[in-house]
Amino acid sequence: MARACHSRTVLHLCGDLGVGKTTLVRGFLRALGHTGTVKSPTYTLVEPYQIGGRMIFHFDFYRLGDPEELEYLGVRDYLGDDVVCLIEWPEKGGPFTPVPDVQIQLFHQAEARLLDLRALSEMGQAILAEFKPPFK
Repeated sequence: MARACHSRTVLHLCGDLGVGKTTLVRGFLRALGHTGTVKSPTYTLVEPYQIGGRMIFHFDFYRLGDPEELEYLGVRDYLGDDVVCLIEWPEKGGPFTPVPDVQIQLFHQAEARLLDLRALSEMGQAILAEFKPPFK
């Protein structure tokens, strides 16, 4: 999926604590060539990564006290033309959360994880059309 995000893209990562949202982000970044550590931005709210001339921002809104904090953070300033934003706990940002192109819902099922992928824009539809998971 990471390689299918060719321009400005917003991905919402939804699911319970410990379901694998940050692990998914690690895999996303590694698929783009990132070899360093991938920290959870639970306390910093955002971790930036520059990979191949592109900026990828990993947000975690879990600890937001008030959605309006995103205005003070300047969340809209992160939405450049060639930027990918991966947002954990997007519901905590309320109306200040950038609108997603793709929503990824993660679920526990016994020892496995399930993903529900939903395109919520034309860009999201193009990403999911190009994205071909290696499973059925």
